[in-house]
Amino acid sequence: MKKTILLATVASVVGLPQTGLAQSAPQSITVAYYGGNWGEAFDACVAQPFTKATGIRVVAEIGNSTTTLSKLQQQTGNAVIDVAYMDGGISEIAEAAGVLAPIDLATLSNSAALQPQAAYKNGDHVFAVSAGYYSLGLIYNTSEVTEAPQSWQELWNDAYAGAVAIPSPNNSAGVPFVIFLAGAFGDTSETMDATFAKLKSLDSGLLYDTSGAASNAFQSSEIVIGAHFNVGAWDLIDAGLPIGFVVPKEGVWATDARMHIVKGTKNPEAAAKFIDTALTPEAATCLAKKLYLGPAITGVALSADVERKLPWGTGGSIKTLHLFDWAKVNAMRPAITDRWNREIAN
Repeated sequence: MKKTILLATVASVVGLPQTGLAQSAPQSITVAYYGGNWGEAFDACVAQPFTKATGIRVVAEIGNSTTTLSKLQQQTGNAVIDVAYMDGGISEIAEAAGVLAPIDLATLSNSAALQPQAAYKNGDHVFAVSAGYYSLGLIYNTSEVTEAPQSWQELWNDAYAGAVAIPSPNNSAGVPFVIFLAGAFGDTSETMDATFAKLKSLDSGLLYDTSGAASNAFQSSEIVIGAHFNVGAWDLIDAGLPIGFVVPKEGVWATDARMHIVKGTKNPEAAAKFIDTALTPEAATCLAKKLYLGPAITGVALSADVERKLPWGTGGSIKTLHLFDWAKVNAMRPAITDRWNREIAN
């Protein structure tokens, strides 16, 4: 889902003297987040302001959500990572694996601004806080598709046969996309037979395992229409490519990048301060401009140009997104993946 680079260590510049932390505050904390433009944005929007305010360096541990979860499990009992960014779905798996510490929102000065959907609980404790939302919408080549598509049904338009891209279950978007389509097309059965029959009839050109593969296919005009994240789509549009992105009438499904404090962190106070820094309007505005992430907090004023690039599109909000119960999605994942491999991939 993300542009992932080889494991690397990146340190932001040390800024002003530390404030709001104990005298024994650490010289650095380690934060796991994604690579590529995502990592650059988290560094610029959160890590650097945190360092400027506290004097604490941020050492970035680069990797996707699955890689980060694996590291947290390997570090059980001797945590090296203090704060971890992971996507919805993997976040719940990490909580079930016992590698996360509770987040006490009462200690975060900016937590009152959190949207109701943006604090994730297990029982009576919060285990994750949203850093911003992104969605899987409809992307198309404006040179080939002259009128903006209004429905997901356009993927089955004969005019685009052999030039359609959708995510496979090997991509984190794949399984939820199948579940989303079932709901969008009125398939309420547990078996989703009608949905799989419809997917089997799709004359696709690419069942992509990585979002980068989808972006490359649109850049080369190999694909003219498909499902892609708003982040990847607007990257292409802002690069000057003939690409459009829409929220179809059936809506879009969405998830978020989440922040977690790692169980056993040796720097719990600094970890909490880092998350608190991410909950400021300045950080949310910065991420909306750089990554098109929908803010997880209230009180963020954005220009019309930035607003239209957010996961819900112009005039939308978090309430208009289809947000999943990831525990249910994860429970359905093996069966959907198996059926996809038998009926769609072959």
